Amino acid sequence: MEIILKQDVENLGHRDDIVNVKPGYGRNYLIPQGYAILATETAKKIHAENMKQRAHKEAKLREEAEALAAKMEGLELTIATKTSSTGKIFGSINTIMLAEALAAKGFEIDRKNILMKDKSIKEVGKYNAAVRLYKNIKANFSFNVITEAE
Repeated sequence: MEIILKQDVENLGHRDDIVNVKPGYGRNYLIPQGYAILATETAKKIHAENMKQRAHKEAKLREEAEALAAKMEGLELTIATKTSSTGKIFGSINTIMLAEALAAKGFEIDRKNILMKDKSIKEVGKYNAAVRLYKNIKANFSFNVITEAE
C-alpha cells in the first residue's frame, strides 16, 4: 500500500515522503491518526505540485541547518548538578537540561530533537549527544557533568 506522509513518522519516513507500508498499518493506524493519506493518482499530482513550490524553502532550511551544524560541531557544554560525595548525581541528566545549556550558549534547540547516546546519566563525567537539526543533518557535541559548587 502506497501512502503520502503528512508528518514525520519514526522509523518510516519524513513529511511528504511517499512510502510503501503493509495495508493494515496504513489503513488501521497511519491514515486514521492523520499521519498519512492514501497515495492515489490525484493525491500524487497534488503532492508533486506542492513539492515543486516547496523546493526553494527546503533548500534554504537545509542551508541554515548545515550552517548551524557547523557551528555546533565540537561544542563542549558544562552542566553543574548536585552530587553525592562518590560522584553519583541526585536524579539524572536529561534532554531538558541539555536544551537549557544549549540555550545559554545561544542555540535554541527543542529538547525533542536532542539525542543522548547514554539514556540514563547518573554519574559525573564526560558524555556525548547529538542534535537532529533537519531530516538527515545532525550535529554532535559533548558535555561534562560536574559537581555544583555550593
